[in-house]
Amino acid sequence: MKIIYSESKIDYSKYSFPYKVYCLPEHKEEYHEIYALGFLPYTGDKTIENPIFYLARSVRININDFKDSSENRRVNDKVTALNISYEIIEKNSFDVLDDSFQNFCTNYAKERFKNGEMGADRFNYILNKEYLTHIIEFKSTDAIIGYVFVSLSKENKFIHYWYSFYNTDYFKYSIGKWMMWKVLKMAQNLSLDYAYLGTCYGESALYKVKDFKGAEFFDGQGWNGDIKVLKSLCKSDA
Repeated sequence: MKIIYSESKIDYSKYSFPYKVYCLPEHKEEYHEIYALGFLPYTGDKTIENPIFYLARSVRININDFKDSSENRRVNDKVTALNISYEIIEKNSFDVLDDSFQNFCTNYAKERFKNGEMGADRFNYILNKEYLTHIIEFKSTDAIIGYVFVSLSKENKFIHYWYSFYNTDYFKYSIGKWMMWKVLKMAQNLSLDYAYLGTCYGESALYKVKDFKGAEFFDGQGWNGDIKVLKSLCKSDA
C-alpha cells in the first residue's frame, strides 16, 4: 500500500496547514490491513478509477465484545411481526442493473441522504467498485424491506457496513437500526473479528455506538474504546 497526502484548507490565523491522508492499495489482499489502519473506501470523485481509501474518524464494532443490549432486543421484538428474511448475495451474482432495485435505492437516497447525494451516476459508480463484494437483501412476504452494501471477507474476518437503503414505509419499526444490528449478528455468526460502520461526525452519527456494545473509534493514532471521548468530539463537531 502507498500513503499519500493532499493539501487541505489552510487557516493562517491559527497556523494550521492540514493534509488529507489517503491510501492506495496495491492488491486486494491489503484491504483488511487498510481498514485496520482507520481508512475507508473513497467514492467522492467519480473520475478516479483505481481503488483509494481516506483516513477519517470512523467506528468499528469488536465482535468479540458485542452482545445484545436491551434496546437491540426491544427493536427486534417490534420487527419480528414482519417476518423478515435475508440473503447475503455476492455482487457478481446480483442483478445490479434491475430497474426496481436501482429505483428503490436511488429514491431512498433522494429522500433520506443528506442533500440527496446519490444520483444514478454515483450509485452505479459505487456498484462498480471492487470494495463492494456483497449485497444483503432483506424482504418480507409482501415487500422488499431493504438492502445493505458490504465489503465482506470471511478469510480476513471483517465486514464493512457501507451503504444501506430501506423501505421508509417501515420507518416506525426503526428498520434502519434493526438492519445494522442484524448485520452485526451475521458478523457474529460468521465468527468475524470486526464490523466497520463508517465515519462518526456530529451527534446524529452517535447511533452507531449508542446501542452497540464493543464499539471503538479511530482517533488518529489507533482504535479507542472510550466512547465518552467520542461523544464529546461529536458534540463539538458543529
